[in-house]
Amino acid sequence: MGSPGKSLKISIIGAGSAVWSTRILVDIMLKKNLQGAKVYLMDIDEDRLKLVYLFAKRYASEIHADVEFHATTDRIEAIRDSAFVINSAMAKGHRYYEMMREATERKGYYRGINSVEWNMVSDYHTIWGYYQFKLAVSIARDIEEYAPDAWLINVANPVFELTTLLSRITKVKNIGICHGHMEFWNIVRELRLDPSKVEAEMSGFNHVIWLTRFKYDGLDGYELIDKWIKEEAEKYWRKWWATTSNPFDIQLSPAAVDMYLKYGMFPIGDTVRGGTWKYHWNLETKKKWYGPYGGPDSEVGWALYTTYLAYQMEMIKGFVQAESAPLTMLIPPKPSGEQVIDITESIAADVLRKYQVNILNNGLIPGIPDNVAVEVPAVIDGQGVRRISVTPPNNRVLKHVLLPRMMRMEWALHAFLEPSKDALLEWLMYDVRTRSVSQAEEAIDAMLKLPGNEEMAEVFK
Repeated sequence: MGSPGKSLKISIIGAGSAVWSTRILVDIMLKKNLQGAKVYLMDIDEDRLKLVYLFAKRYASEIHADVEFHATTDRIEAIRDSAFVINSAMAKGHRYYEMMREATERKGYYRGINSVEWNMVSDYHTIWGYYQFKLAVSIARDIEEYAPDAWLINVANPVFELTTLLSRITKVKNIGICHGHMEFWNIVRELRLDPSKVEAEMSGFNHVIWLTRFKYDGLDGYELIDKWIKEEAEKYWRKWWATTSNPFDIQLSPAAVDMYLKYGMFPIGDTVRGGTWKYHWNLETKKKWYGPYGGPDSEVGWALYTTYLAYQMEMIKGFVQAESAPLTMLIPPKPSGEQVIDITESIAADVLRKYQVNILNNGLIPGIPDNVAVEVPAVIDGQGVRRISVTPPNNRVLKHVLLPRMMRMEWALHAFLEPSKDALLEWLMYDVRTRSVSQAEEAIDAMLKLPGNEEMAEVFK
């Protein structure tokens, strides 16, 4: 029997995001079941697209992978007859996001009006995500027309909002993916546990997931966390503060432990970056809870991250241009650990595996409407995604965290589907930073007057 990859077309939208896409392309090339696949790289930035294309061609040659690559700026060409469409595109890029943040910060909204309770992640468009939502919907409409049987695997933020939106208003088979759940294994390592004896389950919303089940060798794993907090946490934090060089190193931060003690379940991954304004009021507050950089979403931590991305981009460019340097020196030929290509293989080659995915609730978590996307474990094979029963978050997490976060999602979708200035203003009327209606109106006006926001301003007038 031949490889299922022989007749497979995979398209990657936003492939010019080289730091992410190069690792995903290596994952494709390493999969025996995907040998023979045709991979279409699509981006509107021709220079970045060319860089990633040259990387893919050279890397495939180095490791003798049988994968055919095509580069195009034509989205329809990329999507037509695809079996899988992977979307990683961020409309207008990071610099646009920073412009929006800076404009609204000047009106008194620290870290911008898009940063709100349980949604502090620095590149996660919600209320001001008009262009990002529009882009995702247009990609889904292209799939409906040119590849109606394709799976859309969305890794672009905001995963919670986009999975919910696309599942409600399109017919596309879509899965939202995030790698934040992998941070759980930092807990396992710090507790010095044998991973083969660990049973864990996480559920909630994207960037708001909680450790709902934790067993170690058949016993209650939470007892081990409690013991660590009592006996080891303070010593860990002193060493962590003095030695960490990574603003994302926060899974066992004081903020994470405080959330656990308050809500009764441990926050996992990007959940720790969220919380209420208790952890985020200003840089000094962020440093108290997230360490010397204030976590990844402070003005310090995020600047370090964007500098790192630029450095990585230059590294990739340098290796591609220096044709004598093997690309395997830059990215070794081993799996990245991301789920997206494993999921592609599971569906294409009927390989049953368990994943952490974003799909519509449909009764999985009591108290959450069926048409809201949840992040939960699911099994995937040639039949697609199959829901399995999950341990739901406790009542305190549901009522004090998930339901308020869900309403912020609903406001953001409402603002996109029925745009008006009132929709934006309502968002800010519930914001603890708002001191007057005029302050909120000035922040909205400043945002809509930015260069590049002419269409958005017209829509929201």
